[in-house]
Order: sequence, then structure tokens, then C-alpha cells
Amino acid sequence: MSKIVNEIKNLTNDRDMTLKELAEQIGKYKNKNYSLASLSQKLRNETISYKEVKLIAQILGYRIKFVDMRNNNLY
Repeated sequence: MSKIVNEIKNLTNDRDMTLKELAEQIGKYKNKNYSLASLSQKLRNETISYKEVKLIAQILGYRIKFVDMRNNNLY
């Protein structure tokens, strides 16, 4: 299983949400049908768009942050 699948599953589990419920919420935000099969395929094939990942983060109450790893101080 790809890393993105595991990350999204962990985030949904933290919110007591299933991938099916997440797909339904994505559909509501996009105002169109968005199936579990479609979401699962995109996650499995790692073809999910950044825009969709941002929407997933929003639905789950997270935000995406880019961290400059060049200044990674290990204290």
C-alpha cells in the first residue's frame, strides 16, 4: 500500500471517519458524485491531485504546511 493511502487512512481514523464518509464529504464540497471507488483508486495509484489533497485536509480539519528541511535542526 502506498504512503499516501496510509496517511489518509490514519487521518480519517483520527477523526473517526471512514474513507466512504470522506468520499461523500468530497462529493458535497465538489457538488457532484464522488465515490469511494474513485477515491480509493486515486489513492492506490497515487494520482490524487494536490487540490483534492487540500480539500481532504480541509474536511478533516488539517492544513498543509511546507517545511524547509534545509534548516532541519535536530535538538
